[in-house]
Amino acid sequence: MNNQVRIDSMPTRSIFSKAKPFCAVVFLQFGLAGMDILCKVALNRGMSNYVLVVYRHIVAAAAIAPFAVILDKKVRPKMTISIFVKLMLLGLLEPVIDQNLYYMGMKNTSATFAAAMCNVLPAITFIMAWVLRLEKVKIADIRSQAKVVGTIATVGGAMIMTLVKGPVMELFWTQGRSNQYTETKGVVKNYKDPIKGSLMIVTGCFSWSCFMILQAVTLKEYPTELSLTAWICLLGAAEGTILALVMERGDFTVWSINCDTRLLAVVYSGIFCSALAYYIQGVIMKDRGPVFVTAFSPLSMVLVAILSSLILAEQMHLGRVFGAILIVAGLYLVVWGKSKDYKFKTPTTDEQIENDKQMEDQSDDGEKKCAYEVISVDASVEERVPRDEQLIVKVK
Repeated sequence: MNNQVRIDSMPTRSIFSKAKPFCAVVFLQFGLAGMDILCKVALNRGMSNYVLVVYRHIVAAAAIAPFAVILDKKVRPKMTISIFVKLMLLGLLEPVIDQNLYYMGMKNTSATFAAAMCNVLPAITFIMAWVLRLEKVKIADIRSQAKVVGTIATVGGAMIMTLVKGPVMELFWTQGRSNQYTETKGVVKNYKDPIKGSLMIVTGCFSWSCFMILQAVTLKEYPTELSLTAWICLLGAAEGTILALVMERGDFTVWSINCDTRLLAVVYSGIFCSALAYYIQGVIMKDRGPVFVTAFSPLSMVLVAILSSLILAEQMHLGRVFGAILIVAGLYLVVWGKSKDYKFKTPTTDEQIENDKQMEDQSDDGEKKCAYEVISVDASVEERVPRDEQLIVKVK
């Protein structure tokens, strides 16, 4: 009876195991959507993007380091110069270059526009993975054709969002409200420069893609996700501090922070969007690769669009909506092509263990199990041993 219950529970556990990567990346997108809104409000209130990046990763390092020290104590590999150089590059690519460019691009556009432009990330990552032979493409295969067409559509949608504005879509909750101007330190400034902002965001996405590829490569040499995340956050905070001191030119007043939205943005983005995000990405990359991790960014765009129109009163333009729809359509062509790949791949380690256990349970009749071992018989005693026992001997 116990064996029967165990066998019946196997399909449920297998389904849950397959669903875990999808649940994890959806959770990531919810966290990123909240970050876009909070960081946009903090930047609108005069917070330096350089200071925001530094504080964010100090919080992230403080949150993840204790878990890395305790849980990875026995499995952490030895640090080498090659691994440390990769860690420094990881701390530079995403925490410093990508996030600063993303925040500066958000200042010149909007939270919705910044989130939508990040949908070029899967396309850039796919192209880089293809060049580095981490992703296989066969032009004659319909799955590969879907990947290529989806990549082109994603880039095309991003160009439409950048160049085509179109009429304003009036929503009942944005009527009578305006977000075109922001008051900072008593000076009214117009931050709307979509061309400049989009170039910054796309450049940041390229740096983010390099980070994803390098993280997947580094995990092969340093396969401890918690320790890797702690190192990225720590080195990112150190490198970001150097950049902030240079860019702010000794203005120490920008480092002051109070218990307001700016502090909330720092804590939230540090814990959810750096510490947890880097760790979850590393875990998923081991089985699914970097392209899968970046394939769900449109969900963040949809959430940001809804929240920013409600909270920040950002106006929606028809051209940007059309470009966003094209981005989503192209992106999910890529996802469709990727999903077909896994039908032809060997099962993951967890799935293989479950399959082996299931086969073992089915072969066990619950009463008696026999095993047989093949042995060789010396030729000198061949005549004294019965023929049946020369080849097979029953082992209890």
